[in-house]
Amino acid sequence: MREVEGSLLSVAERGEAFGHGCNCEGVMGGLAAKVERRWPAMAAVYRARCDDGTFTLGEVLPWIDEETGVWIYNLATQQRPGPDAKLEAIADSVRAAIDHAPKNGVRTINLPRIGSGIGGLDWDDVRATLERVDAEAAEVELVVVSLPN
Repeated sequence: MREVEGSLLSVAERGEAFGHGCNCEGVMGGLAAKVERRWPAMAAVYRARCDDGTFTLGEVLPWIDEETGVWIYNLATQQRPGPDAKLEAIADSVRAAIDHAPKNGVRTINLPRIGSGIGGLDWDDVRATLERVDAEAAEVELVVVSLPN
């Protein structure tokens, strides 16, 4: 796993895959709200899955932007909006994204400091969780993109 400074959404402009934390109730705030504005069709699929109860904690909802080929990994890291992220759900959803990625030509998944903002977790705990998951992933590299201080 690598950590870099920059804008997570700028990786999409370079044609790179990225993931972001989501709740299972269909509410998109923070970074997810920016993703929603840029990819409203993806947000509609996400909300439909939340509404019908098929997007559950620890799962991933992969979605591809057909125009650019960019994969977006919606990671079910928390049940409810707010400080509700769970380390186990982060690990499970990132593992599911890593499983999906090489089958679809993705070698790198860019992530924010998932779960440590609105999700309420301590970044050091999340980092350790992501490092463990990354150590299991031979074919896919995780890159954490943090805004500059």
